[in-house]
Amino acid sequence: MNQAGASWPVILVPVGTNEDALDGCLAALDAGTPHGTRVWLADDAQAGPRGLALIRHWLGTTRLQAAHTRRSQPLGEAAHLQQALQACGNADVVVLASDARPVPGWLTQLAACLASDAAIATATPWCNAGEVAAWPRIGEIVVLPDALGRLADACAHLPADYPPLPSAVAHAVLLRGLARVAAGGVDGVSYQSWYAALIDLSLRMAGLGGRNVLCDNAFVLRDAESAPQSGDLDALAVRWPAWHARLADCLMHDPLLPQRQRLQQALQAAERVPPQPDLFVTP
Repeated sequence: MNQAGASWPVILVPVGTNEDALDGCLAALDAGTPHGTRVWLADDAQAGPRGLALIRHWLGTTRLQAAHTRRSQPLGEAAHLQQALQACGNADVVVLASDARPVPGWLTQLAACLASDAAIATATPWCNAGEVAAWPRIGEIVVLPDALGRLADACAHLPADYPPLPSAVAHAVLLRGLARVAAGGVDGVSYQSWYAALIDLSLRMAGLGGRNVLCDNAFVLRDAESAPQSGDLDALAVRWPAWHARLADCLMHDPLLPQRQRLQQALQAAERVPPQPDLFVTP
C-alpha cells in the first residue's frame, strides 16, 4: 500500500451489469479521486465480457490503486457486500454504486465530513437520484447532463453543515469502519439487496450512538435510484417499525431545503464566472 492510498478511505464498488454506466463510473473515479486511492471492484459474477474488458483496460491505465475480484457464482447483493466489507476489517469504506459518477472533490469532502465529528457513522453525498439526499428536488430523479465540472465548482465553495439523514442512501455512502464493525456489519441474511442492507446497517450504527449525515458539499451523479428486492421492505419494517414514518416525514417536510437552496445558489454563482477569468482582467 502506498502512502497516498493509505490516507483515504477504501472505495468499494459492487460491480453491476450495466456496462456503459460502469465505464462512466470508472472514468469519473479517475477524473475526480486522489491518485493512489484504494479502489476495489467487487464482482459478484455480474460483469459480462464487455464489462470485464472495460475493467481490464481500466486497471491497466488508472493511477488509482485498484483491484478487481470476481466470484465464479453469484452470492447475492447483500451477502456479497457483507463478505467484501468483512474483508476490509475496520477500515473506513465508501460503498459506491457502479452506475454512479462521483463529482471531482467528492472523496476529499466525504473524508473531511467523517473527520469533523467522531460521532458521524455514515456520510452520504448529494445525488440527482438520491431519495432524501436528492438534489435539486427531494425524492425526485432529475437528469443533469454534463454537470460534473459545474457541480464540483459549486461544492468546492460551499460551507458544510452535515445535517442528519434518516439513514444512509445507497448511491454512495462512507462508512466509519470502527462503527461498522461495532454494529455487526452488513446483514447479508435478512436482506437481499445492498440498498436495504445499508439502510439497516446505518440504523444499527445510529442505535449505538452514531450519526447518519448528509455531506452537503459533495455530489455523486446517477441515472436511477437503487431499489429493494422482494421482502426487503417488509424485513426493514419488522426490524425498524419507526423508520418508514421518519422517512415519510423527511420527504414531506424537506428539512434539507436550506442546504438544497444553498447548493442551487452556489451553482448559479459558479455558472456566472467566466471559464478563464484571468483572460478577461483589464490591465
